[in-house]
Amino acid sequence: MSSMHKVTPLLKQYLKIKSEHEDSLLLFRMGDFYETFFKDAELASKILHIALTSRSHGKSNRIPLAGIPVKAADNYITKLIKAGVKVSICEQLEDPALAKGIVKRDVVEVITPGTVTNPNLLDSGKNNFLAALKSDNKGDFGFSYCDLSTGDFYVEELKRTDLLDELRRIEPGEIIVSENETFPLPDDLVLTTLTDMFFQYEYAKQTLMKHFKVETLAGFDIEKFYFGIGAAGAILKYLTDMQKRKLNHINNIKRVDINGKLMLDTSTVKNLELIKRFDGSLDNTLFSTLNETVTPMGMRTLRMNLLNPLSNLNEIEKRLESVTQLINENTEANRARKIMKSISDLERLTARISTERSNARDLIQLKNSLKKIPQLKATMKNFSAELLKDTTNSLLDFRETVMYLEKSIVDEPPITIKEGGIIKDGIDSELDRIRKIVSEGKQWIVNLQKKERKKTHISSLKVAYNSVFGYYIEVTKPNLKLVPDNYIRKQTLSNCERFVTTELKEYENTILGSEEKINKLEYSLFVTVRKNVSEISEKIQMSAKAIALIDLLTSFALLARKNDYKRPKVNNSDVIKITQGRHPVIENVINREAFIPNDVVLDNSNNQILIITGPNMSGKSTYLRQVALIVIMAHMGCFVPAQSAEIGKIDRVFTRIGATDDLSKGVSTFLAEMIETAKILNNATDRSLVIMDEVGRGTSTFDGLSIAWSVCEFLHNNQVVHPKTIFATHYHELTELQKMLKGIKNFNVSVKRWGDKIIFLRKVVPGGADESYGVDVARLAGFPDIVISRAREILQELEEKEQDNLAKKHRRTREKKKTDRQLTLFTPSENTIIEGIKSIDVTKITPLEAINLLSEWRKLLD
Repeated sequence: MSSMHKVTPLLKQYLKIKSEHEDSLLLFRMGDFYETFFKDAELASKILHIALTSRSHGKSNRIPLAGIPVKAADNYITKLIKAGVKVSICEQLEDPALAKGIVKRDVVEVITPGTVTNPNLLDSGKNNFLAALKSDNKGDFGFSYCDLSTGDFYVEELKRTDLLDELRRIEPGEIIVSENETFPLPDDLVLTTLTDMFFQYEYAKQTLMKHFKVETLAGFDIEKFYFGIGAAGAILKYLTDMQKRKLNHINNIKRVDINGKLMLDTSTVKNLELIKRFDGSLDNTLFSTLNETVTPMGMRTLRMNLLNPLSNLNEIEKRLESVTQLINENTEANRARKIMKSISDLERLTARISTERSNARDLIQLKNSLKKIPQLKATMKNFSAELLKDTTNSLLDFRETVMYLEKSIVDEPPITIKEGGIIKDGIDSELDRIRKIVSEGKQWIVNLQKKERKKTHISSLKVAYNSVFGYYIEVTKPNLKLVPDNYIRKQTLSNCERFVTTELKEYENTILGSEEKINKLEYSLFVTVRKNVSEISEKIQMSAKAIALIDLLTSFALLARKNDYKRPKVNNSDVIKITQGRHPVIENVINREAFIPNDVVLDNSNNQILIITGPNMSGKSTYLRQVALIVIMAHMGCFVPAQSAEIGKIDRVFTRIGATDDLSKGVSTFLAEMIETAKILNNATDRSLVIMDEVGRGTSTFDGLSIAWSVCEFLHNNQVVHPKTIFATHYHELTELQKMLKGIKNFNVSVKRWGDKIIFLRKVVPGGADESYGVDVARLAGFPDIVISRAREILQELEEKEQDNLAKKHRRTREKKKTDRQLTLFTPSENTIIEGIKSIDVTKITPLEAINLLSEWRKLLD
């Protein structure tokens, strides 16, 4: 725009507001539409698939324009937010009919992917976190995250190696970072930069103390989180600037101890399909299988617990004891679930009320939900389990609030808050007085109609109203000759004419003025009611958390009854012993009676590594996954799909199951597999559970075998990285390790051959598999008979050739021994290898260095 004096006053107003929100798409309210201009219009048109038009403003050139209806704005804003676009909402701050000159407008809210509160834009079963990072300049981070829609606020400090796993775990909608720092974060995360001052310790500390109205942060047990406080303070500053209103519902900040939970890294969450399947679908995951919750708060709690299982044995035992009692008291548990079904999302309702976004329907929803809490408390009061008693005591009494809302708000209010119809009679004397005027006015109209009919002798005369002309007197054309002189013609229609009188206009001004006063007064009273309710937001949130936990525990009890889950023993031993274990997801997909259960025994001595062999499709991967899932469920305090289970406390679950190319990052299947394996070798402990499926399959047979062999030896021999491990493989040579290392045991998934067919028995039994059955599996997959037949011929030839080569090698060795009487026991190549081995410091060598050395030595031997 070349100069401001060439544009209309409206566009001047727009450009001024837009200059203050350059980094966001500005939705500019104009009547019943939100309009966008210039580049915003082009962007909105592209993302929302709406028409891009143009319009002249003053003497300027035509400018791009694209608009959306206000009534449909939520759907469009959802699309913009999902596209990673920040949206500023610019509203009309006065009634256009009363405005003198241009209508006052200003931005009332800035919506970003991490600051969404509108329920139509949110997943009710998942938190929407805004996260912040602050580096400590040594490679570690202060990390904080807050869900504006619920008030949940957390802070922690973590190592660089754990950062991506934490980000993937909480899946923040947006991450804010200092403009002075750069972070190696994935491209799919939405980043927003802020001035570095907001992240500085003293500034952030003051921001937090001012918000929480405290003199010290010691009460939150976070005062030592120097860089975590920097991140948390930046979040509060950002939220305050974006929301432009109070954040009373954010009334606590919780310290997260990353060592106080069972850690699940990104690969494990993905490989075990905890939340979503490999294809992105949400069905047939552990989350969907366990989700018997009946409230949105309970569903979010389940998700957070699934991604953050407990590690505190006392807390786990309290949950298991609670679930046991809920199973035994089935009738009361079901009654509690029935009550909770009628309770709305109290956390998000409270957040909308506290941030002044709620309407009267939200208050009615809150009232109806709070009404149910005494019923729930009465139902739960007879449970004696410690956790159930403590949780029930957190259900507070809201009878005064319920009575206040009952007295104030009509039972079925409109969705709008500025057009009346919200406040009950008897709340405000002035409102009652004006309403009486309007109410009596209706009778006045009836009386006027009677009076005018009698005076004019026009029996069809009627007094009516419409929004365009206001009140009028209507007379049909045959009766126009009877119209008195004091009637003022207003409108002529085909079969009648409409008139007004001085008396009628004066009355209209009185009535319409009264209705406007009513609307303004009702809005003012509604705002007061909403503010009063927001003052107890912390109590409502406390009760909401209690309801969420009761929901979680009663759903665990229902799962146990429905699916025949048993109570695990979770203790401090180093043993995992599962009898007749089942895969919780697969047994739900197929008939449970058809699922073949299996046992497992793992410890840190004689049964540390289980080598599982067997053909594809036999059930190896299912067996591996079910052990990991049962361990995770037990650490959640949930009963498990097994006849019995003893689970020694686990600190981390690692998985190396499958891999896909990430060509955009130049990561091949094999490299992805090696990266995941290296992470396990460098981070596992003797308290970890490691699940490895087909390590080394992405490269040549000898390379793959050497890597798999070396990994097994390392996990067995290293006293620091000494985890309980289940290792599924096609390399039958690995079964030789049982003879060499005491902690390794061989198992196979049994297969029965019936003629030229094979039958998968799905049973894991001791010993290694005697053959691979690869051709048989190909036949089951639908290979043409001619291909199968030829494959068998080639397989037989290769096996015979291998046997012949072995025989020749044996003969050459014998002949060499006869002719070669050297005193040296080893060849020069072998001596080189031995010297290399002697020079290695096994306590310092990394897994990748070991793999490289093995590869070099193999070449020497070949």
